[in-house]
Amino acid sequence: MNLRHLPLLFVFVSSAVFAAPAPAPTSGAEGAFTTGRHRNLFGELLGKSEAEVQAKIDAAWVQLFHGRDADQRLYYPVGDDKAYIADVGSGDVRSEGMSYGLMLAVQLDKRAEFDRLWRWVKAYMFHAEGPNQGLFAWQCRFDGTIIDPGSASDGEEWFAMTLLFAANRWGRIEGGLDYGAEAQAVLDAMRRERHGPNTTPLFDLQRKQVVFAPTNWGSQFTDPSYHLPFFYELWARWDRTEAGRQFWAACATESRAFFRKAAHPKTGLMSEYAHFDGRPVDGERGDFRYDAWRTLGHVALDHAWFAADPWQVEQSNRVLRFLTAQGTFIPDRYTLEGKSVSTDDSIGLFAMAAVAGLAADAELARPFVQRVWDAPIPSGRWRYYNGLLYFLALLEAGGRFQVHAPAKAGP
Repeated sequence: MNLRHLPLLFVFVSSAVFAAPAPAPTSGAEGAFTTGRHRNLFGELLGKSEAEVQAKIDAAWVQLFHGRDADQRLYYPVGDDKAYIADVGSGDVRSEGMSYGLMLAVQLDKRAEFDRLWRWVKAYMFHAEGPNQGLFAWQCRFDGTIIDPGSASDGEEWFAMTLLFAANRWGRIEGGLDYGAEAQAVLDAMRRERHGPNTTPLFDLQRKQVVFAPTNWGSQFTDPSYHLPFFYELWARWDRTEAGRQFWAACATESRAFFRKAAHPKTGLMSEYAHFDGRPVDGERGDFRYDAWRTLGHVALDHAWFAADPWQVEQSNRVLRFLTAQGTFIPDRYTLEGKSVSTDDSIGLFAMAAVAGLAADAELARPFVQRVWDAPIPSGRWRYYNGLLYFLALLEAGGRFQVHAPAKAGP
């Protein structure tokens, strides 16, 4: 399961929307969560104007969401009120892509596209009953037929965060989707004890770590790129339940500690799959591969939002220094020790390297930020994963991947 990647304001905020605070797991005094300032690396490092950055993002939106069916778009409307994000190379719809599409839509204030995507998710991916109740099938056909009913844990994580941002940014209007209630349902489902046949919780409830998949096999290890402490920090504040807030605070702490264990001390690379103590699994999934590209961005985003761990700066410098040392051609897969196991390069890796610039030194970050700026918008058969990471990187490195918090009560 989940062998997913090939090379390649009208605002009404309900008073019920996650208003109960919890003690902050970290101070985050220098992070964007506290300061409200989201860095724009294209401006800082390349001298691009806000208008130029916005034009770059607008072009990506037009092509990847509304471009030509055959070789440009990833977003495909269905009927009057639904749409899906297509993995065009594999010919299916994945919870990963749907959740990324939702995040792009909420960050760019595209409510109509967001609602269409969420309606498709709920209509075809959602398990309303059974041992996986409250979770989502990770893989469907374009007509909505489920291919694999199991969950890829990152899909649920990103669903929850996108719904919280939607609740906080747009609120609820009469007859519209109740984003806040939907978000809380996903948060609850991720923590739920499960004892059915071949089903487990989405998180290891004792270790406070996300599992690769909530199955007997998939729950025995994790995926480093599924660790999202910058999301857990927000859930530790916005979950409506005290038990949830305490759980997510612990998960943020554990994931930061996990990153330190999973990153190779010389290269900074992390494996695609790993044991809960950070050791890579045996075989090629113990290499730095497609999923693991995202770890570059996730470490840096956590630093950018919360500034919780000074090691994240050291780590981001380490991994960018390793990639820089590869020369003009940077392959997209390595052993953790730094031996190339690929003859391909991929914009998805460069996109995440650019995001690592949020925590890295400017001279290390600038060439990767420049490379993403200069890259064409991904098109063709393998535009799914590369395209989504490219688009996310435009927002993350461009200061548009922002924390949308609940409205404060009172003056």
